Amino acid sequence: MTLDAVAWEAFRLSLWVAVWATLIAVPLALWIAWVLARKEFWGKSLLNALVHLPLVLPPVVTGYILLSLFSPAAPVGSALESIGIALAFKWTGAVLAAIVMGFPLMVRAMRLAIQAVDPKLEEAAATLGASRANVFARVTLPLITPGILAGAVMGFAKAMGEFGATITFVANIPGQTQTLPVAIWTALQIPGGEGAAAAMALLSCAVALGAVFLSEALSRRVADRIGGAK
Repeated sequence: MTLDAVAWEAFRLSLWVAVWATLIAVPLALWIAWVLARKEFWGKSLLNALVHLPLVLPPVVTGYILLSLFSPAAPVGSALESIGIALAFKWTGAVLAAIVMGFPLMVRAMRLAIQAVDPKLEEAAATLGASRANVFARVTLPLITPGILAGAVMGFAKAMGEFGATITFVANIPGQTQTLPVAIWTALQIPGGEGAAAAMALLSCAVALGAVFLSEALSRRVADRIGGAK
């Protein structure tokens, strides 16, 4: 079982998409997680449901919704293309699909981390004159860093493995939108392609395991540092 040039190109594109999806999604996921964990407002249940909707919808349906919204024929897609932002059938669309599919996992991990922080610690810092921004930066953020890392790794791993929404939204164009999972599916459609598919599947598993081990190592290191500072 060997990886050919097509497989390596698909792997490179998957890494590129996953990195961009993670970098873009983490700040927004952290903000939404903080809002859901710390705020009470009308429509909170609706926001929570919308955030987690991609987990329960078939990925193909999510991809269809993205295509309906961001295709060149759709109002939103047409407006974006007029300012030079193309998503449908582009690698940028694969990034958007990865963000949407991985976002619930990120938010959930970060929200649990925020909820685990005792609000009294934040209140104590506020009574000493610290602004909300300083309280978050100096008290909350260090304590929830393991949760942020865990959420980021989950989102990255999901982006690396995303298939249904991606192939529906950006199709299967070698060198442009053919990510590793799509390349595996393509190989299985070709007689005798099982070996190539198996090699790519092993590579995908290795990346996923590496992401999990990295998440655990980083979480332990940060947790030990925070514990030592107490």
